[in-house]
Amino acid sequence: MTSAYQKDPKDQANIKPDQKVADASQDNWVDLYLPLGLRPYARLARLDRPIGTWLLFLPCLWGLLLTKPAGQIFPTLSSVALFAIGALVMRGAGCTINDIIDRNIDGKVERTANRPLPSGQVSLFQAFAFLAALLSVGLIILLQFNALTIYLGIASLALVVTYPFMKRITWWPQFFLGLTFNWGVLMGALSQSETMPIAALWLYAAGLFWTLGYDTIYAHQDREDDALVGVRSSALKLGQHTKLALYGFFTSMVICLVLAGVSAQLGILYWPGVGVIAWHLWRQIYELDINNPAICLALFKRNRDTGILIATSLLIGSLS
Repeated sequence: MTSAYQKDPKDQANIKPDQKVADASQDNWVDLYLPLGLRPYARLARLDRPIGTWLLFLPCLWGLLLTKPAGQIFPTLSSVALFAIGALVMRGAGCTINDIIDRNIDGKVERTANRPLPSGQVSLFQAFAFLAALLSVGLIILLQFNALTIYLGIASLALVVTYPFMKRITWWPQFFLGLTFNWGVLMGALSQSETMPIAALWLYAAGLFWTLGYDTIYAHQDREDDALVGVRSSALKLGQHTKLALYGFFTSMVICLVLAGVSAQLGILYWPGVGVIAWHLWRQIYELDINNPAICLALFKRNRDTGILIATSLLIGSLS
């Protein structure tokens, strides 16, 4: 990757108001259908890159599937819809907070220099106003749940706000992202249960190791620029030992999935699913080339399928 750390700040003035970001699909719906004036806000919320919303929503779905009402095949449609909308809104809020905090760093990194704040498409005041609107919608959604889930949702804000600072103080910001992105497991489970099932805690741990893996892969896209700018990541810490560490992360994830299945007393059909998930994860490691950003991004996106496989296994396991 060619570093952008030495980019002349004057180059920012040449960025077009509708400049696309580097890692969004060229045919995403934001660029195809949204009016020009709305596109910077959609990009600030990463609506042009839905993979993050999937990765935030799917753990919520795991929790819902784990504690769905007895006799029901699926969780209630209203619960799934609320968590889906909540994931979309809160992912947007988290990305906006991240971009506000990182606006000066993002302008020095090639992949992020065209984001709305560093490129000037959105002002700092507009970003805060947009954040307030997203958080208001998120609060309305949260208030639809029981009291315990509401308290748990409010507690998650501490993780959302502190995560962007972790890359400045630790080599393991991916660990804190894992704590944040998988919080939905606990919320989904508690939204339908008066107590937290042990299996939900194992699923949360599985999600933590999962995020450590997939976000380390993702972070290798920015490895050179991060080193020059002075921020930290697990990709920089692990370097050429990344594949070995990924085997550790993903194997630990699979062990936690096994323990979740045992704790929840899931049926026999859960276990072939766990085997498929393990193969799917280890295949990512086999195909990984940490020096090829395109491969890193493609493998990172493949984790949507990982999350769907886990949800499917939980569903089938609860019915068998």
